[in-house]
Amino acid sequence: MEQHILDCVIIGSGPAGFTAAIYAARADLKPELYTGLEPGGQLTTTTEVDNFPGYPNGITGPELMADLQKQAERFDTKIHYEMITKVEFSKESGGIHKLWAGNKEIFAKSVIISTGATAKYLGLEDEKKYSGGGVSACATCDGFFYRGKDVAVVGGGDTAAEEATYLSKLCRKVTMLVRKGEFRASKAMIHRVLNTPNIEVKFFHELQAIEGENNLVERVVVINNQTNEISKIDVHGIFIAIGHQPNTALFAGQLNLDENGYIITENGTSRTNLPGVFAAGDVQDHVYRQAITAAGSGCMAAMDAEKYLN
Repeated sequence: MEQHILDCVIIGSGPAGFTAAIYAARADLKPELYTGLEPGGQLTTTTEVDNFPGYPNGITGPELMADLQKQAERFDTKIHYEMITKVEFSKESGGIHKLWAGNKEIFAKSVIISTGATAKYLGLEDEKKYSGGGVSACATCDGFFYRGKDVAVVGGGDTAAEEATYLSKLCRKVTMLVRKGEFRASKAMIHRVLNTPNIEVKFFHELQAIEGENNLVERVVVINNQTNEISKIDVHGIFIAIGHQPNTALFAGQLNLDENGYIITENGTSRTNLPGVFAAGDVQDHVYRQAITAAGSGCMAAMDAEKYLN
């Protein structure tokens, strides 16, 4: 039986994946996109998106992803609601990459990886309960909704310090809950936090529970892990800032990853260490992590793939 070899396969279906599909389809690469377990990616868990250009009144995350998908399908992108479970990338230029969705074998000349990253949570039941009602993992995305209000940030690393500093410009007061007796953040970020008057840092404090009404956050229950003293703090928003986990387990051992598991791309491009394999969006970007930057890198990946195939 003759192998059917595709020009371009896209793994992942967030803003990066769908934008790559739009560009690849318009370049006549006839892309096929595998959505994975969460079609639409992280944005489908975001209620309001107010910072994506072109939507003056804002849009919900699921609606935005539905629009991007429709646009990709308009140019004949084939969407598979399946998960890629195994890959064998060729090391040769012009080689054929093999992928599997369960038992189905797929052959492709180029692959664009846009599997994203997953925000790490503490694992409290309340985090799920109040998701979209005050619990967030992205200050840049959701900080605006807490203008003039009191919020809490959980974490002691650079991410937490950055989120707290960003929120301090919008919110009345920011309380940082740091599990240990010191920050893990860089010196520069620590100075910034300590020199911001409306940030209060509570060392040795852990989030124990979240309380509220009608699925809207009203306060947090925290424990001092040195004294076991329990206290409550009135807040409207809680930002969990303990990092992200890039979804790259599938590619370990074949692609070059950094110490945190993000795919390393050649500077200013979407190229990985293997010819014909490209990466876009949060799977290779731990700095910006925005829908619009993910979309931009999806465009880059499709253009890089087109150039490679030519």
